[in-house]
Amino acid sequence: MIGANGLTVLAGPCVIESRELVYEVAGELKEICERLGTELVFKASFDKANRTAGDSFRSIGFERSLAILDEVRSVFGVQVMTDVHETWQVAPVSEAVDVLQIPAFLCRQTDLLLAAGASGRIVNVKKGQFMAPEDMRFAVEKVRSAGAQTVLLTERGTSFGYHDLVVDFRALQVMRAFAPVVFDATHSVQSPGGAGGASGGRREYVAPLARAAVAFGVDALFLETHPDPERALSDRASMLPLADVEGLLSDCLSIRAALAPTPV
Repeated sequence: MIGANGLTVLAGPCVIESRELVYEVAGELKEICERLGTELVFKASFDKANRTAGDSFRSIGFERSLAILDEVRSVFGVQVMTDVHETWQVAPVSEAVDVLQIPAFLCRQTDLLLAAGASGRIVNVKKGQFMAPEDMRFAVEKVRSAGAQTVLLTERGTSFGYHDLVVDFRALQVMRAFAPVVFDATHSVQSPGGAGGASGGRREYVAPLARAAVAFGVDALFLETHPDPERALSDRASMLPLADVEGLLSDCLSIRAALAPTPV
């Protein structure tokens, strides 16, 4: 259960580039989380349907991608999360994963929220960059009205001008009144469309924002990571190098432990 045993980690590459990449990242993340004693939910998108430019890489294929996600569950014994973009995707994707993620740009799409809520899976709704945190209550209500038992909300920054995002940490507390809250440390440092037909980003701010969010109080941490971000096919400017994940998670877990109530 998200947040029930320390700080849950939702992590993986931005998109499925290959089976080899997914296995490498999933294997390393599982070992890291086992060493640190925290729960892992592996995340990778089967399709990047909202790329800035039409000729950007999107997917290696729907069925092939779902097969790889299903393999991760059985091979590595972890829960798996991926995005859904259209209502018809919900049923087949639900067969391959444990958590359905609603992308930020689609967080108000009623039919998609209802379909995800009726799937029997955990649903993670990413707060739109254009949304006030208190208004995310209505997204949660839509998903729950369709039968979902567990709904998560993810903070990923708010639009500030055209090519920048800022994080209002008050949103974490506001949204925790409705549902468990995830902090997305990597998308929060993006510069949407800021790299001339692609999203830019400021990777150096991933770690301080993650530490600050854990200190403020969240139930889970979302990180996109890649062995070599500069060669990644999507979000290369904001993904965290895989080699840096353990150090950051160790820091975050130490902060979480320091804030825990002292047993009586």
